[in-house]
Amino acid sequence: MSLTPLTLEGRFVRLEPLAASHGGEFEQIQDQIDEPVSKFNMSFEHGDVGRWFRDIVNAPIEQALTFAVRRLSDGQIVGSTRYHAIDLPNQSLEVGGTWYVRSARGTFVNPECKRLLLNHAFEDLNLNRVQLKCDSRNAHSRNAMLKMGAKEEGTLRRHSIYPSGYVRDAIFFSVIREEWPDVKRGLTERLARFG
Repeated sequence: MSLTPLTLEGRFVRLEPLAASHGGEFEQIQDQIDEPVSKFNMSFEHGDVGRWFRDIVNAPIEQALTFAVRRLSDGQIVGSTRYHAIDLPNQSLEVGGTWYVRSARGTFVNPECKRLLLNHAFEDLNLNRVQLKCDSRNAHSRNAMLKMGAKEEGTLRRHSIYPSGYVRDAIFFSVIREEWPDVKRGLTERLARFG
């Protein structure tokens, strides 16, 4: 079993492996990024798209497989998400590093991204566990993970330090293989409401 760059496409979004060719498109959405992104996403502190892009575009796949999220209705890049904390011998990985521009939040974008990523993890890679986490201050992300059907496992206090020096408590969640059919059904039902 191995993780290789691939494109995942649904009805509303396409997840494209992040490449140098995406750089200009990410620069164009700089002004659509606001406080929730820069405050709660450690890899995106200060909302500097150029620095984020330079840091992440060349990461070895053993560390992370990062995707550009493209909205199919208008072809616009609307954010990014990734597989990381990859532990294939133990059949697990983390979905995280997720951020979206304002216009994509509260829409079909996040549920479809999660459905595509989890479907590939459980049904193609045959994993046992997918982990997610969020900043303990980020009530919106915490609620989104619970709404999706992920199980909250607890808070790791003083888990990581932001470049600014802020020490973050992280709330951990997971979906395990046996739970995936119910989580998938819930995500599919949510997406059906968008027509």
